[in-house]
Amino acid sequence: MSSIDKVLARIESNFESSLDRLFDLLKIKSISTDPEFAAPCREAADWLALELNSIGFEASVRDTAGHPMVVGHRKSGKPGPHVLFYGHYDVQPVDPLELWEQDPFEPKIKTREDGSKVIVARGSSDDKGQLMTFVEAARAYIEETGDLPIDVTILFEGEEESGSPSLEPFLKSHKEELSCDLALVCDTGMWDAETPAIAVMLRGMVGDEIIVKAASRDLHSGMYGGSAQNPNHIVAAIIAGLHDDNGKVTLPGFYDGVIELPEDVSKMWDGLGFSVEEFLGEVGLKYPRGENDRKPLEHLWSRPTVEVNGMWGGYQGAGSKTVIPAQAHAKFTFRLVGDQDPDKIQASFRDYVRSKVPADCSVDFIAKEGSPALRLDFKMPALEKGEIALKKEWGKDAALTGMGGSIPIVGDFKRMLGMDTLMIGYGLEDDQIHSPNEKYNLTSFHKGIRSWARVLDELSKN
Repeated sequence: MSSIDKVLARIESNFESSLDRLFDLLKIKSISTDPEFAAPCREAADWLALELNSIGFEASVRDTAGHPMVVGHRKSGKPGPHVLFYGHYDVQPVDPLELWEQDPFEPKIKTREDGSKVIVARGSSDDKGQLMTFVEAARAYIEETGDLPIDVTILFEGEEESGSPSLEPFLKSHKEELSCDLALVCDTGMWDAETPAIAVMLRGMVGDEIIVKAASRDLHSGMYGGSAQNPNHIVAAIIAGLHDDNGKVTLPGFYDGVIELPEDVSKMWDGLGFSVEEFLGEVGLKYPRGENDRKPLEHLWSRPTVEVNGMWGGYQGAGSKTVIPAQAHAKFTFRLVGDQDPDKIQASFRDYVRSKVPADCSVDFIAKEGSPALRLDFKMPALEKGEIALKKEWGKDAALTGMGGSIPIVGDFKRMLGMDTLMIGYGLEDDQIHSPNEKYNLTSFHKGIRSWARVLDELSKN
């Protein structure tokens, strides 16, 4: 029997106790955003450090200006990459409590109508269940073989659900200790309950707010209408001109740095069975928008966008007030992909806006912080090994997916520590994270442990 087969057998024999340990962690009310739960957050950090030490890591709780970090090291000295595994032990508030079918911090296994079993508790999916898949995989590996197949550092934070205010200072002050060859993040999901996934693209973002000013005061529309500039009309024209008839963004240079999908990835996405009708139907819509010559998953994952997030000007109260407003406002966000430069996008947008504002009017800008997109090299050895490991466990090719939003920690790892990140998670869309009755499929927890063991095994191979 090979080493990995022995480790997988140990996972099976450990599974009930692995579940018990997860339940113990889920019972801790580590709500990071509410100062009332500072002590439970510390308790969760202490609990994790104790567990890591018990299986042979050198782990400790590190104080920050907010909730503590947990850092653990296990150096095997064996060939292969040194990996940093990241997770977070803090959870969202449970409100509205009355919508929970049970105590959010008394985890239970429930059987659903389709016969599947789920773990119901706050944090079961986001992110305690996810991070414990890795801890339990490491436990089985060490217990069975006496060591891990590669060097592993673990970082657990306690403020992810409240904006991670302590994370950047901590990474800066511990750069040498935490810089590894590769980061592993398990705060993502599967394509569906039977298809594993590796997130390979995260869109970046940059935003701006405009304030268009015309007359020195609001004007009577009967006296000045048709003669004086109306800032609402100017903002409307700015918005209308951002896209052409084919759905493309019109800003000069906007598509600089946008990279075309490799053909094999495009075919993989075609085979995922994504239905845009079902996707939009869930929110009461029917007809997709975006670039006419692009497929629905490209719109969501690999193409850049501009959206108007808010617009206002003039009278907002009940009834009618016949004014031409002195100023009008709009807020915009740009989702970026590939090598698009947030600063260049913002500069192009501002030049465009200025070109649309009449000479006797003005525009002010309020900048929003930007970040570039992130993507993995599709030929990166660690990605290929992750695909191999997941296929061995799930019996299906892993979907290489994009994410419409971003995971800030992944950007921090790249920007501050120079590391790429392999994003493998076992959550599902219906896990109801941040909502009442959060759940994590029992299969996700079980096969997640097995999957990480296989990933560690594959990463150790030349």
